[in-house]
This record gives sequence, C-alpha cells and structure tokens, in this order.
Amino acid sequence: MDKKVALVTGASSGIGYATALDLYQAGFTVYGAARRIDKLKTLEEKGIHILELDVTSEESMVNSMEKIIKNEGRLDVLVNNAGYGSYGAIEDVPMEEARRQVEVNVFGLARMSQLALPHMRKNTFGRIINISSIGGKIYTPFGGWYHATKFAVEGLSDSMRLETAQFGIDVVVIEPGGIKTDWGIISADNLEKVSENSVYKTSAKKAADNMRKNYSGTSLSDPKVVSKAIVTAATVKKPKTRYLVGMGAKPAILIRKLVSDKVFDKFVKSQM
Repeated sequence: MDKKVALVTGASSGIGYATALDLYQAGFTVYGAARRIDKLKTLEEKGIHILELDVTSEESMVNSMEKIIKNEGRLDVLVNNAGYGSYGAIEDVPMEEARRQVEVNVFGLARMSQLALPHMRKNTFGRIINISSIGGKIYTPFGGWYHATKFAVEGLSDSMRLETAQFGIDVVVIEPGGIKTDWGIISADNLEKVSENSVYKTSAKKAADNMRKNYSGTSLSDPKVVSKAIVTAATVKKPKTRYLVGMGAKPAILIRKLVSDKVFDKFVKSQM
C-alpha cells in the first residue's frame, strides 16, 4: 500500500518544522510548505519535499495542491499550521493589518481545506489538523485580532468536522499553550511598534516586556510536544476532536471554564 501523504503549511520553523520531521519519521511522504522556500532547505536535506506556498495567494495554494496530487495521486493529512500573531490594541492596529491576519490565519486555512477535501473524499479517508491555540478559548489584552482568528478557527473546525465525517474525514484541533518558538518575540516587537505613539504605550510596553521574558526563558514547552500530538492525531484510528498541549494549556482552560468573566479578567491582568 502506498505511503500516506501529508502536507504541513508554515513548515519553515517552530511547530511546522518539527511536525514535518516527525510525520516523515512516522512513515509519511511529507510536503513542507512556506512562503520562503530557502528556509525549507534543511527539511529537503532530510528527505522531505518542499513547496513555496503563500496562503494569501489563490494561485499559490492551487498550484501547491495540484503539484502534490500530480506527484502522489493523493493527500491524506493536511496540517494547517501557517499563521502568526500581530499584537496591538484594537484601537491601534490598522485595519489593513487586521485583515491580513484574518486572511492568513482563517481564510488561508479554510481555502487549503477546500482544496484538500475532494481528494480526501475520493479515498474515503482524510485528516485535517488545524493548529489553533489556547488563545482560541481565552483572551489577553492587545491580542484581540489574534484571538479573533483563533476563535474563528475553533468554530470553523467544529462545523467542518460535522460536515465531513460522513466521508471518512476527521477534523482535529490542536490547542497549544506556551511553546518555545520565535512567535512571542516577534509578537512583542510588533506590539511595541504599533503602540509607539499610542495612549496604550505604557501598558503595551509592559505586556511586550513580559512576552519577551517568557519566550526567552526556560519555562515554555518544546515544539515537539505539539508535533507529537499532531502525529498522534494523524495516525490513530479514532483521533480526539481536540488536543490541549504545552505549558499552561490545561490549567488556563480549566480556570476559564470555572470562573466568571470578571474573575478571569483579574486572572489575566495578574499574569500580564
């Protein structure tokens, strides 16, 4: 029987990079995709196929899917990992940037899923694994647009799961907590930049400094804890609908379930 084929978007670093490697080691034929193909060369050296993919470009998405189907004749697992966090007060973030974040984090994920589904349905098997975040269940100041996209991913995934189950397709959500990647440093830099001349400057700087401290420390989980969950979701007979993994993920979600909005607000402020 042919090897199962997996596509991982946002594979140039962090969770996507680790996932591409782990799926390959688990026996998949893996395609790792990202906007900058030069950042994928180390994956290629390890036996992983690489693709230049921009999830804001229809042409790029269609071409990538067509290339995989032409080469392999199938796609069994799609890991929608491409995404980013652009922080800033709702009042400060330009609408152009807000739209771009939604375009990458939500519409890109949705369009890649649309392109994958006909091929999965043909084989009466498929796994669409969407990388959300505990930020799709909780909220923080200055993360409004990021949280909006991840809340959207949660709802989109739930509806897609119900729609596609009849065709043998599973839709899984991965909800990482604190993971040791460049994500937090980049988000902190963006937050400070967008708040430079803002009435929120003082509180935004405190939040940015706290993010840098957390993401420069040793308390966050390795991306491998997420990639391990993704491999499990891709390979087990009956995957869970959600995998909550990484530093602080389970306690944060538990607290959110147990307390009121006002009490949770106080908790978030104490952590920021």
